[in-house]
Amino acid sequence: MISAQQLDALDPQTRQAVQSLLAQVQQRDTELAFKQALIDKLTHEMAILKRMKFAATSERFASTLSPEQRSLLEETLDTDIHELDGELQRHRKKSDKKDEDEKQQPKRAQLPAHLPRRDVPHEPTDTSCPTPNCGQAMQRIGEHVSEKLDYQPGVFTVERHVRGKWVCKCCERIVQAPVPAHVIDKGIPTTGLLAHVLVAKFMDHLPLYRQEAVFARAGHVIARSTLAEWVGACGAQLQPLVQALADELRRHMVLHADETPVAMLKPGNGKTHKAYIWSYCTPSTNPVKAVVFEFSETRSGENVRDFLRLDTPNAWQGTLVTDGFSGYSACVDKGVTSAQCMAHSRRKFHELWANHGSKVGEQALRFYQALFRIERQAEQLTSDERRRIRQRKSRRVLAVFYRWLLGQRQLVPPGSATIKAIDYSLKRWKELTHFVNDGDVPISNNWVENQIRPIAVGRSNWLFAGSLRAGKRAAAIMSLLHSARINRHDPYAYFKDVLDRLPTHPASRIDELLPHRWMEPTTRS
Repeated sequence: MISAQQLDALDPQTRQAVQSLLAQVQQRDTELAFKQALIDKLTHEMAILKRMKFAATSERFASTLSPEQRSLLEETLDTDIHELDGELQRHRKKSDKKDEDEKQQPKRAQLPAHLPRRDVPHEPTDTSCPTPNCGQAMQRIGEHVSEKLDYQPGVFTVERHVRGKWVCKCCERIVQAPVPAHVIDKGIPTTGLLAHVLVAKFMDHLPLYRQEAVFARAGHVIARSTLAEWVGACGAQLQPLVQALADELRRHMVLHADETPVAMLKPGNGKTHKAYIWSYCTPSTNPVKAVVFEFSETRSGENVRDFLRLDTPNAWQGTLVTDGFSGYSACVDKGVTSAQCMAHSRRKFHELWANHGSKVGEQALRFYQALFRIERQAEQLTSDERRRIRQRKSRRVLAVFYRWLLGQRQLVPPGSATIKAIDYSLKRWKELTHFVNDGDVPISNNWVENQIRPIAVGRSNWLFAGSLRAGKRAAAIMSLLHSARINRHDPYAYFKDVLDRLPTHPASRIDELLPHRWMEPTTRS
C-alpha cells in the first residue's frame, strides 16, 4: 500500500491517477466483501434447506438425529435386520456350531405378569409308551411352557341398566330408582366409550373416519356424524373444567408460552388457511403441572394478551418465558416480565456448526453446554438453592460468553450468518439471562415445546372442521388430556372418571377434577 509521504512526492497528475486507482481498489474490496457475505448467507440458507429435506434437525452436539427420526430409523433398521436374519437362517448350512449359536441368542424378556393368561394345551394323542413290546400307560412328570403375546381387537359389550319397579298394592303407588345422570343425556355411549373416542382422536391422532372403520371391524357400525356429536357434547360439558384449569395457570407467576400453526378449513370454498394453537404451561420445576391450549385464527400477540387478561384490572403480572417472536413483546408494555429462551439462542450457533463446521459456532456451543450442565445439576433443588447456584456458576460463564460474543462480532463481516447469530443473542441478552436472578424461571422454553410437540406430530392427521368453535373445542379437550399425561395419569382413566362425575359434580368444587388434583377412584375410596 502506498504511503501518504510517497503520494505527496508525486507530481499532481500522477498523484491524481494513483488516488483514482486506490479508490477503485477500495471500492472493489468493499464489493467483494459484500458479495462474499451474500454468498455465505445464501450458502447458509441452502445448507439449512438441504438439512431439512435430507438430514436431521437434532440440536444435540454429538448427534445428527432427532428422537422422532431416530425412532423411525431404528424401526426400519430393526425390520431389515430381522428380515435379513431370516434369509440367512434359511440359506445357512447346518454346522457343528449350531448349539453354540443358539446359546449366543439374546434372552427374551418375560411378558408382563399382569396380563391375563389363557392356556392352550398340547398333549400327545396317545399316552401309551411307544417303545416296541411295552405299551404301558405313561405318567405326567412335568411340563414345558412357552409364552406368546396375543391381541384381540376391541369387542363391544352392552350395559343393561335394570331399574326395578316397586309397587305398593295397598295405595297402588309405583317407586322406581331415578335415571343416573350422564354426560350425554339419553345417549347410548358409556363414559368409557366416550373417553376412548376422545383419547384416540386428540392424543393418538386417529380421525373419526378411521375410528368409524375400527369400530366396524369390531362388529358395530357407528356413523362418523354420531361420533362427531359425541365429541361436541363432551367438549361443551368439559369447558368449565378447562376454564378452571386456565384460572389455575394464571395464579402462577412464571409461565411458558409458545405457538404452532395448524390447518383450518375455510368455510365455503373447501380450502385451508393457517391458524394457530397457543400453548401455556407452568415450568417443569413447578409442583403444579398444567398446560392449556388455545386456538386462534391469527398469530397476533393480542391472543396472548387476552389469555393473560392484560387489559383487565386483574391483569397477570408475572414472568413469561418465550422464544424471540415479536408478538410477545407487547406484553412487556402491560407489565409482564420477559424471559427468553436460551435454547433458541443456541440454535443459531448450532446451525453454523452443523452446516458449515464453523469454529465460532463450535465454541459458542461449548458455552451453552456449560450453562445447561449447571441447570441439570440444579434441576431437583429448591428455587432459592437454584438461584444461588446460578449466581455462583452461571453468572461467571455468561460474563465470559458475553465478552467473547462482543469480540467475535468485530471479526466477522456484516450480513453474514455468523453475525446474525451473534446479534440475536446480544440484542436479547437481558431477557436471555433473566433466569440467573430468579430460581423459578427456566433457562429455556423447551418444556412448553415438548407439550406442543404432540400437536405438531398429529396435525397432519386432522383438520378443524371449518369453524373457530371446533378449533377451540379441540384445544380445550387437548388441554385436559395432556395435563393428565404430564401428571402421569392414564388419560383414558382420567377422562372416564371425570365424565362419570361431571354431570353431578358441584360447580363450586370443580377444581377437584383438575388433572393435578385428580386421584384414581381406588385411591379416593
